[in-house]
Amino acid sequence: MATKGNPGDNRNNKTSMYFLIIVALCTFFYVLGLWQHSGFGKGDRIAVEITKQTDCSVLSDLNYETHQDGDAGTLDTSSDSELKEFKPCDDRYIDYTPCHDQTRAMTFPRENMNYRERHCPPQEEKLYCLIAAPRGYATPFPWPQSRDYVPYANAPYKSLTVEKAVQNWIQYEGNVFRFPGGGTQFPKGADAYIDELASVIPFDNGMVRTALDTGCGVASFGAYLFKKNVIAMSIAPRDSHEAQVQFALERGVPAIIGVIGTIMLPFPSGAFDMAHCSRCLIPWGANDGMYMKEVDRVLRPGGYWVLSGPPINWKTNYQAWQRPSEELEEEQRKIEDVAKLLCWEKKHEKGEIAIWQKRANNDECSEDTQSTICQSTNADDVWYKKMENCITPSKGSGLWKPFPERLNAVPSRISSGSVPGVSVEVFEKDNRLWKKHVNAYKRVNKILESGRYRNIMDMNAGLGSFAAALDSPKLWVMNVLPTIAEKTNLGVIFERGLIGIYHDWCEAFSTYPRTYDLIHANGLFSLYKNECSAEDILLEMDRILRPEGAVIFRDQAEVLVKVRRIVKGMRWKTKMVDHEDGPPISEKVLFAVKRYWVAGDNTTSSD
Repeated sequence: MATKGNPGDNRNNKTSMYFLIIVALCTFFYVLGLWQHSGFGKGDRIAVEITKQTDCSVLSDLNYETHQDGDAGTLDTSSDSELKEFKPCDDRYIDYTPCHDQTRAMTFPRENMNYRERHCPPQEEKLYCLIAAPRGYATPFPWPQSRDYVPYANAPYKSLTVEKAVQNWIQYEGNVFRFPGGGTQFPKGADAYIDELASVIPFDNGMVRTALDTGCGVASFGAYLFKKNVIAMSIAPRDSHEAQVQFALERGVPAIIGVIGTIMLPFPSGAFDMAHCSRCLIPWGANDGMYMKEVDRVLRPGGYWVLSGPPINWKTNYQAWQRPSEELEEEQRKIEDVAKLLCWEKKHEKGEIAIWQKRANNDECSEDTQSTICQSTNADDVWYKKMENCITPSKGSGLWKPFPERLNAVPSRISSGSVPGVSVEVFEKDNRLWKKHVNAYKRVNKILESGRYRNIMDMNAGLGSFAAALDSPKLWVMNVLPTIAEKTNLGVIFERGLIGIYHDWCEAFSTYPRTYDLIHANGLFSLYKNECSAEDILLEMDRILRPEGAVIFRDQAEVLVKVRRIVKGMRWKTKMVDHEDGPPISEKVLFAVKRYWVAGDNTTSSD
């Protein structure tokens, strides 16, 4: 008669079986990766070398429960037959950016780049389908290899390899794009260019941590700034240079689709330590310097503005630039005049690079400066607000702590009482709480810190403590502050040395599909329950999440049950777990993973 085995033996056998499966899969995907990321000739050798460096051991750390359907103490009595299944969108929408759609953009005025700003579709024109990945889509290379190589299938656009061939932006080799680190203004490479800036700007002491790069191209400047422990928010429009921002995010560099036009930038005042324009084609002296005044608004006191390229050094270069010397001279004169009005101090001009520094406060400035001070009472209320042709009063003393000390230090905005309802005690408690939450997340998703997730988004960032708890050179977090939340919090996030943006989640985010590896949504669906449908928000999350990307929802149990039912129809796998303090806590956590599928794959959500 057969004897009944020890249940522990069965678990051990299952564990061993899972381990063997993972080893086999790891070997398979290693070989597959050599083929999938490569082509023929030179590109093939590159891909082989990169894939050899990829640590496949992280697969063995994955908690497979996050890939299974289940829940913790919540009852959902509806059947799978009642699920709403979302079908794939037509293949022409593979790179669809709803609020930056090219066809819609052309119906708006071109004056002051209005047509390149956000123009979202009305409710009746929204897509209620799933954006497919292109055929052959591959998981991006891990950082730092991703800085230099992007799989061709992920962003199959070769136009820049021709347009910018002599400028060393991007090269096509086999089945990968290679980014040599060059740029229009740095033919010797981004490292050499940044070293030149570092002779004036103190990158190495931690005082310059956040940067705004306008007209960023493929974001090589931002990509190489990471070496200096500086994180740049790169901005470029969706225009004739197809996929600039998409390339940036595929490389693992923070970027959004955007332009300096008629509306204010979606950032708080006094946020960035530095702003940068390298031949960005923005007419800085136009409209009485309104664009420079907007840069001044988002620069913190003591921050730097870098302008390289036309019209700087026009006397030497006007013939090479094929522009009249008189025109360039007038352009630079206007820039210099606005800089004086803004009370910026010119620190450097050599070759085609000029650097200004914003003064600590406006009190030291001329009467002309004082007469043009903005009358607005809230310089952080910027969402869809028209850009003002005035000077925003400086916030704070400019004496911020260096990074990384400032990451967990009490920000001056809080210690001075400038953030309603947030005291020093509240901030410190929030910091401790998110360290606890993130440690609990790591026990479920055990590859959270492995480098598998490079581009991370926090959809309701609060004071930025989730990002602070995750801080690592392997990843960065886009901290999103919903426009219906407390707006002053985003200034706190920047003061901590993190980056972020205002956004209304009833609309699409200013990015391409498949640009984030992990998305965190804390209390988001409770926040928006009376604003717009959960379905709209979840479809947008699906659009911007990579295949096999992960999501962590944190909310009330009844809210997460509804969320889970919707995402089951979106080809996601889910697992709900209890709050780390135990089942009695009504707040739960829902882990989700988006399945891998591409255009032409008719696999249904229930397969």
